[in-house]
Amino acid sequence: MEKLRIKDLVTIGVFTVIYFVLMFASGMIGIVPILYLAYPTLAGIITGIVIMLFMTKVQKSWGLFILGLICSLVVIAMGNTYVILIHAVISMAIAELLRKKGEYKSFKFNMLSFAVFNTWICGFLMQVLLAKDKVIKLAETGGMGHDYIMKLIALLNYRSMVLVYIGAVVGGILGAYIGKVFLKKHFEKAGIV
Repeated sequence: MEKLRIKDLVTIGVFTVIYFVLMFASGMIGIVPILYLAYPTLAGIITGIVIMLFMTKVQKSWGLFILGLICSLVVIAMGNTYVILIHAVISMAIAELLRKKGEYKSFKFNMLSFAVFNTWICGFLMQVLLAKDKVIKLAETGGMGHDYIMKLIALLNYRSMVLVYIGAVVGGILGAYIGKVFLKKHFEKAGIV
């Protein structure tokens, strides 16, 4: 497999911006605390086209990992906890291994890769469970408000997180199939079957 070139890094940068904007926009569902639990599912459906197109353009090792890592670093800079970064690195590494297993040409493995990739968004909620005090402090100083974060904390437990992860995977699979429908010509040109 070829190494990433400057052109690939530029492509990663462009797709990172597009993906991040769509991911952030889908996160607006979280204005209502209970709907925040559906954020990973919605994000997968909405961003599927972008990531699947990205997979046709960058069929090289570490491309998807770099895209996800940049996004997780940005959200850390925006005032989230280290939990998201650790969570994202694990999700991205597994997603990258799945792409590699399919030799970057298999729709099945690209779809599974995106489904796993999409679970990094669950880190937004997982940080509430693993770093609750820090999240409360960040929420209160960041404008979320005490009432909002307390409602979110009341909704979250490890059982509800299982459903959030399942939703993220299902959203990723749906997003991948939507991407496949809209990007049929790109998939054929890239040799993804």
